[in-house]
Amino acid sequence: MTISGKTQLLGLLGWPVTHSFSPAMHNAAAAALGLDVVYVPLPVRPEDVGTAVSALPALGFLGANVTVPHKQAVIPFLNELEPGAKAIGAVNTIVVGRSTANSEPPTPNTLHSPRSNPPSLHGHNTDWTGFLADLADWGVAVNGRDCLILGAGGSARAVAYALAVAGGRVQVLARRGAQAQELVAAIGPHVPRPLTGWLNAWPLGELATAVAHTTAPLIVNATPLGMTPHTDASPWPTDLPIPPDAFVYDLVYNPATTKLMRQAQTCGCRAANGLGMLVWQGAKAFELWTGQTPDVAVMRAALG
Repeated sequence: MTISGKTQLLGLLGWPVTHSFSPAMHNAAAAALGLDVVYVPLPVRPEDVGTAVSALPALGFLGANVTVPHKQAVIPFLNELEPGAKAIGAVNTIVVGRSTANSEPPTPNTLHSPRSNPPSLHGHNTDWTGFLADLADWGVAVNGRDCLILGAGGSARAVAYALAVAGGRVQVLARRGAQAQELVAAIGPHVPRPLTGWLNAWPLGELATAVAHTTAPLIVNATPLGMTPHTDASPWPTDLPIPPDAFVYDLVYNPATTKLMRQAQTCGCRAANGLGMLVWQGAKAFELWTGQTPDVAVMRAALG
């Protein structure tokens, strides 16, 4: 990779970011397309988020990804949010562009002024679209399907919004039932369907009851249970069989095969980890920044 004065910049805002797979993935995509673009990690302390976001245009960035713990914190510093990001309440992709919303035609006094059409920071969430894209890769249909989401944190919000928009009958289960109810109340108004029977909240302790009301459900783990180094943990009780013909999707991808996935396979069900979602959300962000469609296979191969 040769970096010159013409090289355009992309980055990842987070704290920490040393563990991220994103630089390898995006730099491989850019190289395959012959783009003079480089993607760099940007470790940003929580107290410096506003400064970092506001500096992106001045430093010549095309945009940036956002990871924990900044996905909500960046929102006040953005000019516009796309509907998915607004519904989920989190941004994982910032695009530096030129704002056209509510702009007035330039006058002779402002025509040549650099401030006549200042840079605008657009917030997107590609987690939910990336999740649906990976489900499609696995041949998993969502419309009309029973969906159980375990967890009610930020990742669960993106998954719940995705499945509800795609027509799933979504049940959110969390250790704290109130948190699941808050999630449903937050995204419900953004889903174009009546809520009754389509988007509901349960305490995780009532998982067995929720399961009894499903047929061939899509089960999504949106908790960190099972992630390295806690590989012996699972959100699914060992004494509760996974329903027949279920598809289990674990957002955890390290390790590649989690305890929950093994539980599913023992019950004869298919299972996937979240690596494909990582790749697809990255591909959709890359397209927003560059206008080019990256090779998803190249991005996946870069992850090793």
